[in-house]
Amino acid sequence: MTQATLTKTKTDNGVNVEALMGARDALEATPAAAQFKWRTTCHWVNGTHSRSTINSFFGLGEEQGRPRTFTIDADHPEIFAAEDNAPTPAELALTGLASCLMGGVASVAQHRGIQLYSVHATVEGDMDLQGILGIDDEVRNGFGTIRVTFDVDADASKEEIEALVAQSQKRSAIFDCLTNPTNVVVDVA
Repeated sequence: MTQATLTKTKTDNGVNVEALMGARDALEATPAAAQFKWRTTCHWVNGTHSRSTINSFFGLGEEQGRPRTFTIDADHPEIFAAEDNAPTPAELALTGLASCLMGGVASVAQHRGIQLYSVHATVEGDMDLQGILGIDDEVRNGFGTIRVTFDVDADASKEEIEALVAQSQKRSAIFDCLTNPTNVVVDVA
């Protein structure tokens, strides 16, 4: 072993890994506290335009409030005789996937001591509208294929970057929702 030592600069990707790992340890010790219920309420505005409101969730064994309420609008483009007031629900699903994977990349990089300089993800989903429009019942309504492409500039080798993206994908809740069957119950009050 040589006397030369490598000094690694402190990584700062904006993720508090100590708090994150502390929460992980606490939830591992108390599995019942790990049971969360995320929620949104959605209200019709006009035409195909809707507005969802997000404020509270259930976690750590009780209701959790937020200091502010988030609103997200959805609509459809003018080519579908709509007003194009907001992204489509399909685009919001792709945004959810991109955001979930992005958060994972930042967290995994921080945990592994990889300094990020820029991370960009492009997400595309192929959809045949013949299913949604009732033209062909053999065509599914959802995405046929979704492609995610990451462009990462970091203090890491290509292999290390591929490994952190793979770990993010492995732990992504939204990737799991889109790639595995989920029980969805729809009811009318």
